[in-house]
Amino acid sequence: MKVRWLGRIAYAEALALQEQIVAAKIADAAAPDELLLLEHEPVYTIGRTPDQSSLRDAAQLPFPVVQINRGGQATYHGPGQLIGYPILDLRPRGQDLHRYLRFLEEVILEALQTLGVEACRREGLTGVWVNGKKIASIGVGVRRWISMHGFALNVCGDLGPYQEITPCGISGVEMTSVERETGRAISVREMADLAAGILQQMDAAETVTGDKAN
Repeated sequence: MKVRWLGRIAYAEALALQEQIVAAKIADAAAPDELLLLEHEPVYTIGRTPDQSSLRDAAQLPFPVVQINRGGQATYHGPGQLIGYPILDLRPRGQDLHRYLRFLEEVILEALQTLGVEACRREGLTGVWVNGKKIASIGVGVRRWISMHGFALNVCGDLGPYQEITPCGISGVEMTSVERETGRAISVREMADLAAGILQQMDAAETVTGDKAN
């Protein structure tokens, strides 16, 4: 798997890069899987859904809104948040979207555990939680079993922009970050290195399991 740290870039730039890599992998099955790690300039995103009430009053939001081909309601991306876009061929990984979502959750759970943060899943919801507060959101898209989009883990920085929307469409949800839960400073790049190592290790095992399942 090819891992790239892109630093802080605009959402449109990252989306175009994802599209480019997905197209290359569709055209050539031998093209490598990739993991893009980055931060975004402030932006709100929402999946392709007729119900956009989670944006509340979109015209009054302080940052742009982008509608994209992932599942889910509105969320915020911005500085201090680790974005992970695994662009993977899911065919040798079981061809199971729900299994893939649980895999991404497990990567984040393991990374947080390494830092001493006891996180968990919540029944019926996608994402990762700490003491009833949401610390990571997950939304993926798939094209011919090639994945795009991925996870957003709050590491540090301002969580205020979440208050302008209903994050993931969940009323009353409170957001938190690694910094808030640990009480110590950690950079997005440090978190990226940790998450990348865990994802690669877990993916190696997952690929073997997926091959057996097929």
